Amino acid sequence: MKNPINIQGRLIGSDYKPFIIAEMSGNHNQSLEKALEIVEAAARAGVDALKLQTYTADTMTLDINEDEFFINNPDSLWKGKSYYQLYKEAYTPWEWHEPIFKRCQELGLIAFSSPFDETAIDFLEELDVPCYKIASFENTDIPLIEKAASTGKPLIISTGMATVAELDETVRAARMAGCKDLILLKCTSTYPSSPEHSNLLTLPHMKELFQCEVGLSDHTMGTGVAVASVVLGASVIEKHFTTSRAEGGTDAAFSMEPEEMEVLVVETERAWESLGSVSYGPTDAEIQSLKDRRSLYVVKDIQVGETLTKENVRAIRPGHGLPPKHFKSVLGKKVQKDVKKGTPLSWDLL
Repeated sequence: MKNPINIQGRLIGSDYKPFIIAEMSGNHNQSLEKALEIVEAAARAGVDALKLQTYTADTMTLDINEDEFFINNPDSLWKGKSYYQLYKEAYTPWEWHEPIFKRCQELGLIAFSSPFDETAIDFLEELDVPCYKIASFENTDIPLIEKAASTGKPLIISTGMATVAELDETVRAARMAGCKDLILLKCTSTYPSSPEHSNLLTLPHMKELFQCEVGLSDHTMGTGVAVASVVLGASVIEKHFTTSRAEGGTDAAFSMEPEEMEVLVVETERAWESLGSVSYGPTDAEIQSLKDRRSLYVVKDIQVGETLTKENVRAIRPGHGLPPKHFKSVLGKKVQKDVKKGTPLSWDLL
């Protein structure tokens, strides 16, 4: 794998702890004050970055309240709304981006966004974002991907719903347009999604196939799926975030609260730390524990010339005697001097 990806000094790759992104989405409920509270809560939780979404209802869809422009799916969190109504409710006003990004900078968070059309990229370039995220529903929008890639900044692309052929086209387009640092996020585009639909075994395959960093855009509840993804090679994890699900918000139902996000940060780092390398034998930390293995000990006083039996020799702790594998070999042999109970058995006693 090539060198790690550098986003504002934060290195991303298998040799570095997971890069955790808190996705605000529309959980600000059209309140800048609420948005800034989310930023502050994300910083306290220990995430690396906060991500917005940059669009307007008019750049996303048409103001039509019927047919395919209306959400009828009975399982959808947004059933009964038109797409236009949903995006009108969920969008982050563009004039909020600068104060939100400024607050992130003050708190040490990397701030960036998902652009949903080319005008959003032009706007975000004025704010000098350090990278771009392409959402799953836009991962086949080749002109958008080419525009983002042409900035030369790192590109994070969610892969929800995309076939291998579609991803190949997307990755080729991004690289041809100038993207040198690419991260693909495994994603299941249901809200919330379930662990059994996460298919995390795709991660190492995707990493090998496209020769890039991989991660997880996770819509499941809890931390288990994200922790498991780290074991399979995820170096980036994105989770929707809110200060309180009870306060509502377009994505609140499947968003993490601050205490949960803090656990995610800690546990994914622990998972990464645990990977290490292929290793057998005692680690440096285990050397002192070797003495607590079982070994052969004399368990009754024995007189010179007496034979070793199962009654006077046993495998017990600690580990200062002969290894237990020699037990059968020493049975029937005679000791050449008196041996006290509690003496570790050694060859020179026989």
